[in-house]
Amino acid sequence: MRITGGTLKGRIVECPAGVIRPAMDRMRESLFAILGDLTGKSFLDMFSGSGVCALEAASRGADPVYLVEKDPLKVETIFKNVSIAPNRIECKFQSVELFLKRTKAEFDIIYLDPPFPYKFHVSLVEMTGTLPVLKSGGLCIIHRPKEREMPEEIGVLKRVDERVYGRSIVDFYKKA
Repeated sequence: MRITGGTLKGRIVECPAGVIRPAMDRMRESLFAILGDLTGKSFLDMFSGSGVCALEAASRGADPVYLVEKDPLKVETIFKNVSIAPNRIECKFQSVELFLKRTKAEFDIIYLDPPFPYKFHVSLVEMTGTLPVLKSGGLCIIHRPKEREMPEEIGVLKRVDERVYGRSIVDFYKKA
C-alpha cells in the first residue's frame, strides 16, 4: 500500500499479519481529496489495520491524529508504519467501542472502517454522535459493504454525502 497524497505521498506502508481489508488506494485518494487540506483538524482512524488512513491524514496536515486497533497481531506493523509520520500519531490498542466510551479527546473527523462482517454500523455511528468524541460540525465517515444499508439520519448525525467504490460505500455524516 502507498500513501496517496500530502507530505508522505508515495511512501510505502506495510500490511500487517492477520485478517485485514486495506482501503483501496483509489478509494483513499478520493476520500482525502473530498476532505481536502486537513491542517488544524483532528482525525481519528478506527479499525485502523495498518494505520494507512491515519498516515494519510497526518500527511495532509491533520494534528492530532489518533488510531484505534484491537488486533494484537497488527501492533508491531502499526508502530513501524506510523514512525514515518511528520507528527506523532497516538496509537490506542483496544476495542473501538471502549475507546469511544473512555476518551476525553474530541475530533473534527472520525473515520470508521470496520471489517465487512461487523454488524453494528448504525450503533457505532450513533455512538460517535452521542458521546462527546465528535466536535459540533464534525464528520463521521464510515466505510461499509454495499449490502449493508445506512439511514439518512442517525441521532444528531445527518448523511451529507455517499460515495460508491465497487462493492464498498463510504458515507459522510455531519454532526449538527
